[in-house]
Amino acid sequence: MGKWAVPSALVLLCLLSLVSNQDRKVQANADEGTVGSPKVEENIGAVPHGLQTDSDVVKRESESISSRSLRSNAEKFEFQAEVSRLMDILVNSLYSNKDIFLRELISNASDALDKIRFLSLTDKEVLGEGDAAKLEIQIKLDKEKKILSLRDKGIGMTREDLVKNLGTIAKSGTSAFVEKVQSSGDLNLIGQFGVGFYSVYLVADYVEVISKHNDDKQYVWESKADGAFAISEDTWNEPLGRGTEIRLHLRDEAQEYLEEYKLKELVKTYSEFINFPISIWASKEVDVEVPADEDDSGDEEETTDKTSSEEGEDEDAEKGEDEDTEKKPKKKTVKETTYEWELLNDVKAIWLRSPKDATDEEYIKFYHSLAKEFSADKPMAWSHFTAEGDVEFKAVLYVPPKAPHNLYDSYYKAKSNLKLYVRRVFISDEFDELLPKFLSFLKGIVDSDTLPLNVSREMLQAHSSLKTIKKKLIRKALDMIRKIAEEDPDESSGKDEKEVEKSVDDDDDEKKGQYTKFWNEFGKSIKLGIIEDASNRNRLSKLLRFESTKSDGKLTSLDKYISRMKSGQKDIFYITGTSKEQLEKSPFLERLKKKNYEVIFFTDPVDEYLMQYLMDYEGKQFQNVSKEGLKIGKDKKNKELKESFKKLTKWWKGALTTDKVDEVKISNRLDNTPCVVVTSKFGWSANMERIMQAQTLSDARKQSYMKGKRILEINPRHPIIQELRERVIKDPEDEGVKQTAQLIYQTALMESGFSLPDPKDFASRIYSSVQSSLNISPDATVEEEEDAEEAETETETKAGSGTPKGEAEPDTDESNDLKDEL
Repeated sequence: MGKWAVPSALVLLCLLSLVSNQDRKVQANADEGTVGSPKVEENIGAVPHGLQTDSDVVKRESESISSRSLRSNAEKFEFQAEVSRLMDILVNSLYSNKDIFLRELISNASDALDKIRFLSLTDKEVLGEGDAAKLEIQIKLDKEKKILSLRDKGIGMTREDLVKNLGTIAKSGTSAFVEKVQSSGDLNLIGQFGVGFYSVYLVADYVEVISKHNDDKQYVWESKADGAFAISEDTWNEPLGRGTEIRLHLRDEAQEYLEEYKLKELVKTYSEFINFPISIWASKEVDVEVPADEDDSGDEEETTDKTSSEEGEDEDAEKGEDEDTEKKPKKKTVKETTYEWELLNDVKAIWLRSPKDATDEEYIKFYHSLAKEFSADKPMAWSHFTAEGDVEFKAVLYVPPKAPHNLYDSYYKAKSNLKLYVRRVFISDEFDELLPKFLSFLKGIVDSDTLPLNVSREMLQAHSSLKTIKKKLIRKALDMIRKIAEEDPDESSGKDEKEVEKSVDDDDDEKKGQYTKFWNEFGKSIKLGIIEDASNRNRLSKLLRFESTKSDGKLTSLDKYISRMKSGQKDIFYITGTSKEQLEKSPFLERLKKKNYEVIFFTDPVDEYLMQYLMDYEGKQFQNVSKEGLKIGKDKKNKELKESFKKLTKWWKGALTTDKVDEVKISNRLDNTPCVVVTSKFGWSANMERIMQAQTLSDARKQSYMKGKRILEINPRHPIIQELRERVIKDPEDEGVKQTAQLIYQTALMESGFSLPDPKDFASRIYSSVQSSLNISPDATVEEEEDAEEAETETETKAGSGTPKGEAEPDTDESNDLKDEL
């Protein structure tokens, strides 16, 4: 046993020495503040037991998020409990909305710059001199180290500010935010609860915040989002002078944010109108002249010599010049990558300026930037205004030059084109409550400094402030559209001649016909607004345009219609149909035209719905001339006519019982037509019936309840009606008279715009009438057609059963004998 004691002791001493050396190395690394390499499991990405759940993946990612250790000489702190909960959510989220991190960082940087600028108003020395006095935001990338840096020259943070601002979250709304994110995963809520900075952990697993305040030293705040953070005095980084630099050590799955184009896109989307310059350290290829290689020079000399020998003695005079050229060094142009600061937000927030200080060219440029339209088309109009009161905001609204091709294809699903900003930071373009659907074609921005954003989006949409903003936006939008009409010389026909001449002299030709252009593009939106917005129905009605029997092919308004009304006229007459050409020939207009009444043409399918809501205007009722209740002056002979045609109307109603005609009466709207079919005042017109029958998912059973009662109105002055009355008085049971009365009704039904329930029956009556007019006997029948096909078939059969060529036909008697034997 003694001979093993010495070797055993030596082995034990060696092991202790190795452990001691390893401990000293670890301690030395910790003292120097070095960062250890992550210890990654070899098969961490393998799936040994088939498919794993998402929770397993999230757990594995969380465990291997980072092995960075905080600096050993830094002062350690624990995050507030709610911050830790937030960190856990962000680290284990699916990163679906991670783009917002840059928006939040730029927003915070802008706030810091605003603070130092405010202080400089009373103390200019706080800004310093040289580069330190430049209020700007700079973005830089380090692809090798996977670091994204954002630096501002704002007010900066002291050590206490770092602990207070980055270690705790304001109590207001934080719990609601955490619960909302846990339940819905909607990370767009970041920024609305004062937790914007922590969005950096959507893309980074280790963050450094270097900050310098005028009243303190430069410090470094660092954290891995693992429940702790550390702060230490910065003695190794470049002095900032003043401001803050945030360094994000990006995750492997967030490497897209190391691409310049991606960051430029995010800045353009979310932070384009920040008040301060935002620049990125961008690469750029330029042409640079460098000395040519010797091989290239030799080739050029050989080419020159060969060319000179071929040209002969004529170029001897230029020999001296060639020698001078050869003495100059040969150069070539190559592409070289350089880096420089590139400004990303060169478009200024025009809404922050006074409308008097901005030019038309600046508004047009701003529109093209806002709408992402790069055509030469100018917006039809714009409105720049500031609202003050309980809710203060600034806004710029534009009427686009053209309507999108699918504006009305998905009308109720279309998103608003209005962008919401808060202190020039883009929040969202999905607040559809800012403008109603019928004004969704407008483009623009709304920027509010007082709008509360410490609540969820659902609560914000129901907030009273948003309702106030919406009310003011609608009023300004309608005023802007009305102004287009007022400035259009074509709309000034109702004004005095002096006013017209003045408008033509003052305004250029660009405003001529502008409202007609607007109406052709967006007129349907105004009609939908009349249907949907009862509170603004009268304002929208003033914007309504249409053609009429007196508009000479141009658009006119309700105000102009009323100005042309005849004395004693109480109603505004209109008619609906498929086209103006069809309506101009309608029998419903005969007597109205004769008495010089104006009738409005409504040819858009939405007009039928429109007139169900637009019941009156400026005290005048609307009257559809294809419905009952039409009053045209006073007719003293009306009672006498009713009495003289009473027998005919009663007989005719009985004859049309199967056609569901409710009444036959004398008409006051016809001149040259024997009769028409009208509907009851509150039922569907013929045009509306046609529209509803064309619906893909229409229900015939439900439609029957809405169909108006049909009334046959006859013209007592027409010879056909007068002759029919005489024949009815003579023999009311005459079948020929009944057939004629039925045919007249069906013709009137079709001419009035209704579809015939039995077209075959109508066609048969027409043919019978034609047959009678040609003096063809009613008993005449259609000639039978010879069956030529059967005759041809029989002939072919006989030919096919004949005797083959070269053989004699069998004797008939022999054939009969053979049959008998069989």
